[in-house]
Amino acid sequence: MIELNNMSTEKINPKTGDLDIMTIQEALLVMNEEDATVPQAIKKVIPQIEEAVKLVIKAFKNGGRLIYVGAGTSGRLGVLDAAECPPTFGTDPSKVVGLIAGGEKAFLQAVEGAEDSKTLAEEELKQIKLAPIDIVIGIAASGRTPYVIGALNYAREVGCKTIGIACNSNSMVGASADIAIEAIVGPEVLTGSTRLKAGTAQKLILNMISTISMVGIGKVYKNLMVDVQRNNLKLEQRAINIIKTATEVDNKTAKTKLEEANGSVKLAITMILLKCDVDTAKQKLETSEGSIRKAIQK
Repeated sequence: MIELNNMSTEKINPKTGDLDIMTIQEALLVMNEEDATVPQAIKKVIPQIEEAVKLVIKAFKNGGRLIYVGAGTSGRLGVLDAAECPPTFGTDPSKVVGLIAGGEKAFLQAVEGAEDSKTLAEEELKQIKLAPIDIVIGIAASGRTPYVIGALNYAREVGCKTIGIACNSNSMVGASADIAIEAIVGPEVLTGSTRLKAGTAQKLILNMISTISMVGIGKVYKNLMVDVQRNNLKLEQRAINIIKTATEVDNKTAKTKLEEANGSVKLAITMILLKCDVDTAKQKLETSEGSIRKAIQK
C-alpha cells in the first residue's frame, strides 16, 4: 500500500505555503487557479470514462443497477449523484444507488472508523442483493479506502463489472476494479483536504458517467430531459418548455398533450412529432428502447 504522505493528494502545494497570511482576494485567486486545473486532469482519463459509460449503459439495458460506494466526501458525492437521477431522468430510486461508509447518517456527520472496514461494504451489498447484472463504482480520492476496496472485491466475486475512481496513480482502488479512472489533480490548496480539487474531479466524473449513460438508454432527446419528473411548479413549467422546444408547438398545445400523456413529457413529445395518439406513441417508444429519436425515425 502506498504511504499516505507519498500520495499526490497529500503533498504540500507550493503555491499556498502562505495561505494563512494571504489576503482574501489572493487566497480566492489561487483557489480559482488550482480549480481550473481539474478539467485538464479529467481530460486525460476520458478514454477510461468512456469505457465506464459503455459498461453502465450495458448494465442498464440488461436490467442492472448502478451502485456507487464511497466514504466521506467520496461517499457523499456518490449518494448525491444517485439521489439526483430520479428527478432528472425519471429513474426508479433503486436504479442508481449510493452507499456511504457509516450509512445515511454519515452523509451529514462523519462516522469514525467506518471507512476502515473491508467487510462492512460487503454486508451492505448483500443487503441490497447485489447481482452479476449490476455495476459497482468505487470512489476514493486516496485510492486506498478499505471500505471501497472491500466493495469492489466482493462485487467482482459476485460477477459484477467494476469501476474505480481515484485521484492518485497506481491506486489500490484502481487495481481492484475492471476499469481504473485515476484523475491526478495534485496537491490541494489546503493540504490533504480532498473535498477540494479531488472532490471536484470526482463530482465531474460522476456527472459524466450518469448523464451520458442516461443519454445512452433514451432518457434524453436532443439535449432535453424528456423524462424529467414534475415535482414542483418550476419543474412543471420546465416540462412544458421542453415539449415546446422539442416540437415547436404553442403553450396551450404543450399543456394539452402533456395532460393526454398523463404527465409524461417523453410521451407528449412523441405524440406531437408522430401526430399519433397515446397508445401508438407508447408502442413506438417500447419498440425503440424508450428513445424518441429512434421512435420518430422508424
